Amino acid sequence: MNAAYKDAIADLPPLRDVIRDGGLAATKALGQNFLLDLNLTSSIARLNGDLDGLDAVEIGPGPGGLTRALLLANAETVHAIEYDARAVDVLQPLIEAANGHLQVHQGDALELDALSLGREGRRVVIANLPYNVASPILINLLRGIHARGDQAAQFMLLMFQKEVADRIVAAPHSKIYGRLSVMVQWLCKTKSMKVLPPSAFSPQPKIHSAVVRFLPIARKDQVSFDTMEKLLAAAFNQRRKMLRQSLKDYVMYFEAANIDGTLRAEDVPVDDYVRLAQVIEAAS
Repeated sequence: MNAAYKDAIADLPPLRDVIRDGGLAATKALGQNFLLDLNLTSSIARLNGDLDGLDAVEIGPGPGGLTRALLLANAETVHAIEYDARAVDVLQPLIEAANGHLQVHQGDALELDALSLGREGRRVVIANLPYNVASPILINLLRGIHARGDQAAQFMLLMFQKEVADRIVAAPHSKIYGRLSVMVQWLCKTKSMKVLPPSAFSPQPKIHSAVVRFLPIARKDQVSFDTMEKLLAAAFNQRRKMLRQSLKDYVMYFEAANIDGTLRAEDVPVDDYVRLAQVIEAAS
């Protein structure tokens, strides 16, 4: 992006003015907590390096604080998915300032295919996800990565409530290692990149937030997404029981998959779940 675009974006009104003048008070029902510190949004946009030549997909831009940062970090194009019609309206001046480098898609991120936006091989996803639908949105993104492979996105930087972020990166033998941990780590390498205090947001939530980096993995298995979801639901819905009880419908596959039925769900590594799913599918 050349200096003219950056100057036009820098000349836009402060985000607090945008929110006030546009009647964009954060709505709890939509899980909205806005990031207004442009230094902070700039640091988030560049957590995995400069975005030069990349197409950034953002979910829930709100008044556009992170959106501005993505454009200023040299993203070739930003595709912003926004459910709230009020936010779509207040983003219009930013669309004009970006001069073709910002496209806003009004719709529900739970229904839209975010990974169809931008160019294959040049796509990244960077978003402060709405708290109330962050996990379902992540599952949708994982389903897209499963379908497209490691070319679905170069990386994703996604913000969650810290307790959700901790579950995402949790290792086996941890009380917070669960279904989400396994689904994510099956398809991506993960790392917690930045923790933000409540004071970073407007309005302030009661909890800390964290940005997690996801690097899609080139998988060798052919396990279906639905099989893994079903298997993990059964295992972790009764996580205090041994696998031979929580997964009693799959006990006949344990020996072939080299699964110890006396273990609990939280003690089983990701690769073991994948191997069990492969055996189940091979027998189907």
